[in-house]
Order: sequence, then C-alpha cells, then structure tokens
Amino acid sequence: MSRVGVMVLGPAGAGKSTFCNSIISHMQTVGRRAHIVNLDPAAEATKYEFTIDIRDLISLDDVMEEMDLGPNGALIYCFEYLLNNLDWLDEEIGDFNDEYLIFDCPGQIELYTHIPVLPNIVRHLTQQLNFNLCATYLLEAPFVIDSSKFFSGALSAMSAMILLELPHINVLSKLDLIKGDINKKKLKRFLNPDAMLLMETEGMNQASNPKFLKLNQCIANLVDDFGMVQFLPLESNNPDSIATILSYVDDITQWAEGQEQKEPNDQIDIEE
Repeated sequence: MSRVGVMVLGPAGAGKSTFCNSIISHMQTVGRRAHIVNLDPAAEATKYEFTIDIRDLISLDDVMEEMDLGPNGALIYCFEYLLNNLDWLDEEIGDFNDEYLIFDCPGQIELYTHIPVLPNIVRHLTQQLNFNLCATYLLEAPFVIDSSKFFSGALSAMSAMILLELPHINVLSKLDLIKGDINKKKLKRFLNPDAMLLMETEGMNQASNPKFLKLNQCIANLVDDFGMVQFLPLESNNPDSIATILSYVDDITQWAEGQEQKEPNDQIDIEE
C-alpha cells in the first residue's frame, strides 16, 4: 500500500479539526485506520488524540515565552524550526508507512502565501517520503453565501491550490448553520458557481463604488477563467457527507480505485 495523506487547510475557525475528527470517526466505523498529524503548534487535541504532534518538537507557548514573540512571529519561528528538523518528522512518520495520515494544518494562510513553509513541507512529503497527497481547503458556508465574501474565499482557495501544487478539493463547512429555504437554495449556486452570473445577480456592480467596478469584473473573470473553483458540502455530523468527500480524496490519492463518486449537490435536500 502506498503512503497516502490529506492536508486539511483553511482559515481559522473553518472547522478543520472537526473535519479531521469526523474523518477518523467515519474510517473507524467502516474498518479503516487513520491517524491525525498535528502541524499546529498551538492546537490541543479534541475528540481524538494526535498520533504525531508538532508540539513534541516545539510549541507555540514555549516560543512566545522564551523568544518574547507574538503569536504570528512565534508560529513562523516554529515552522522554520520544523523545516530545519525534518528528520524528526521523517522518524515520526516512519512508523506509519501503510497508514492513512491526516495533516491538520494551522489557519494562518501566510504559511503558504507570504512564506513558503507549507509548500516546502508538501514537497518534502511528496518527493522525499513518496506520499500521495490531496489538499482539502475548508471555507465556512455562512461566510461564502455572501457574494463578495465568496470571491474573497475563492481567491484564497485558488492561491492555496496554485502554491501547494497538489490535487485540491474545496469544501464548504458548517452547512448546519445555513438556516431557511431561501439561503439553502442560494447555497446551491455556490457549490459549482458561475462567477460572472454571481456578480450580476448579487448586484455587486450596483452596490459597489463605480471605481471598483472594473476590479470586480477582473476578479470575477479570474475565478471564471480559472474554472476550478467548485465546492463539496460538508456536514460533519452527517456520515454520508463525510463519505462523499472521502470518496473524492480516495480517488485522488488512489487509495481505492474504481469507486463511484456521489454527486455533491444531491446532499442538500431542497424542494424546488
């Protein structure tokens, strides 16, 4: 069996740790084995313990105290320290060659936009340790159904996709927080979005300052031309939702070839 892993990414509060726990729970239910690799030096384990924990190497609190740094500076220091001690990560992972590893990453997107920390770790995992990796990028559904915020989230997802150079799945989390039939119907437009139509129907042109009209059009054109900003819906307490996303991850990482994928739009039970 090949070495397989999924990188769980997204801004702070998007539900990454909950998603990791849900994958572990689902895999245990169906008789599969998986382990959480915590790459957040400030994170605490919740439902499931971390099998591999960066805090065994270095922790955010220790760095802040000893180096007199703020949270962001300390986080960057922690990852620079990890990059200089990747042999530690190699040794920890070496005991789990035939297991499914879930890499729970911090929510600070500067780790792969401003400084190439996570891209370097990804290259090490894929090129040196021969991992088949897939990236999942989580955005909160209540955040995204605001059209202007959708474009902001779509650009951040595209940035992660380009910089990490991994097969990539975008996920809309916290669907349970979407209330009302109107919002649920509205949500469907954002799963497989037509960027130009969104900009027109949501009134972004009329509501915006005229001097931003051209910028809005360029952003919509960029998302539309890229043609790869689609989302899978996630309800962490719904086994079918987890199974659907996992089927896409398995297909990308070649964990289980030949499985039939479910259509993501079918998971939102809406009467037209």
